[in-house]
Amino acid sequence: MNSFKIALAQFSPHIGNIEANTAKMLEQANEAKKQDADIIVFPELSTLGYPAEDLLLRPSLNKRTKLAFDQLAEIKDIVLVFGFVNTTEDGHRYNSAAVMKDGQVLGVYNKQNLPNYSVFDEKRYFSEGHQHLVFEYLGHKFGLLICEDVWSLPTVQQLAQLNVETVLVLNASPYEVGKPQHRIETMGALAKQLHVNLVYCNQVGGQDDLVFDGTSFVINKDGQVALQAPSFKEELYVAEYDGTHKTFKAGSITPVLETMAEIYQSLVLATRDYVQRSGFKGVILGLSGGIDSALTLAIAADAIGADKVQAVMMPYTYTAQISVEDAAEQAKNMGVTFGIAEINPIVNSFMQTLYPFFGNAPADATEENLQARSRGTLLMALSNKFGNLVLSTGNKSELSVGYCTLYGDMVGGFAVLKDVYKTIVFELAKYRNSIAESPVIPERVITRPPSAELRPDQKDQDSLPAYDVLDAILYAYIEEDMSQDDIIAKGFDAEVVAKIIRLVDFNEYKRRQGAIGPRISSRAFSRERRYPIVNGWKPGI
Repeated sequence: MNSFKIALAQFSPHIGNIEANTAKMLEQANEAKKQDADIIVFPELSTLGYPAEDLLLRPSLNKRTKLAFDQLAEIKDIVLVFGFVNTTEDGHRYNSAAVMKDGQVLGVYNKQNLPNYSVFDEKRYFSEGHQHLVFEYLGHKFGLLICEDVWSLPTVQQLAQLNVETVLVLNASPYEVGKPQHRIETMGALAKQLHVNLVYCNQVGGQDDLVFDGTSFVINKDGQVALQAPSFKEELYVAEYDGTHKTFKAGSITPVLETMAEIYQSLVLATRDYVQRSGFKGVILGLSGGIDSALTLAIAADAIGADKVQAVMMPYTYTAQISVEDAAEQAKNMGVTFGIAEINPIVNSFMQTLYPFFGNAPADATEENLQARSRGTLLMALSNKFGNLVLSTGNKSELSVGYCTLYGDMVGGFAVLKDVYKTIVFELAKYRNSIAESPVIPERVITRPPSAELRPDQKDQDSLPAYDVLDAILYAYIEEDMSQDDIIAKGFDAEVVAKIIRLVDFNEYKRRQGAIGPRISSRAFSRERRYPIVNGWKPGI
């Protein structure tokens, strides 16, 4: 039995940029050859990127894909296993993988199990495949699967019954908290159950609201991990198969990150790819002296560099002096561009203009929203003038209950914390300080009671329950789809639960108009939680 090496190309395709993706694949194939690899495996739909959505419907896709094949055919002396869009003469479109050596296509596999849940919408675009692909090389029998296929036990069983020794799995599996470890544990059990080796190559990078973590791995037929790539890192990893002992040798195994490190790195990667691939020079955000904007600033600076980040403090009558001081301190700690823009004249001008309409009506949330919208207007003006993307800073807890202002603090092109509950925001801020030589987020920002500072002595808890209670209710309602009655049965105050659910349902119209942000949960406000804005559903059972 021959020994061989397999390279896993954990890379970040640029959606739709087939030329750049192909160039990257050529680069990685040549690097794999230098490391004496016999086979290189790329992620799912690696030539086009995933998910390409309606780019899959473009008439010129076939022509562009053929050009990619022509370029990849130039690579000799290594087997390429890569993903592409396969449109057949009978008009069917498949999510496919090709096996190519020395310019010759040895086989094509069409994905059999098309996910159509959560963030996936593959049945809109692809037809289902119905046949397995098995090929022999270097005296070894290989089979192919694409992402969802490996989660279908009957599909994997059928492949194993063909006496396949090693299954090559091409993936574009999005990240959510805990998913990397879950994949490894599940695939380890599967490999052991079916007595096959699994080579799992996953895409990495941010794409709109999705994050792909990579965390590619090789698992032997006894269920033991032989290679495990880092999360959120684009790189080439090589696994060696020992033909004598018929097993993959133990290679580099990078442990899965701790939860806060995992979340933080996912947000950094998502922000970096969104800003850079959208063509923005840098980013700008309002730095209020509060914890949400402080964490957003840290993530932005880590993602694209402090020299490309601008923070603006926009105080008003109700802004505490310590907020101004804390904002200035963090900006200095992180080395970002910082400025202060007083909004009193702007708000006063609004009030004067509106007085003929408002008259002597008592002040309410309207005046608070004018402050937020004045700040939003300033940030958008600076964005227009200098070409920086505005980052909105609201968290999932606030967005859930509408504790945010349309066209005010919700303005921006990317909402970094959109899928991060407030309780996790605190933990992430502590985590970021723990990995720095000295804290970058002032301790007072973390320990002060949160406040929007839109009226005298305002605290978030004036309008909302404590965040640990709020987030527990929100998690039950949003992530777990529990009814109002079931949440109350868990021991929460009935009046509080009813109020929170009412706020979540009512504020769908706000969320629908907000910026996209990176998905880290199993139920983000984006592709997977889609409720009608206007509906008559009543809470309860």
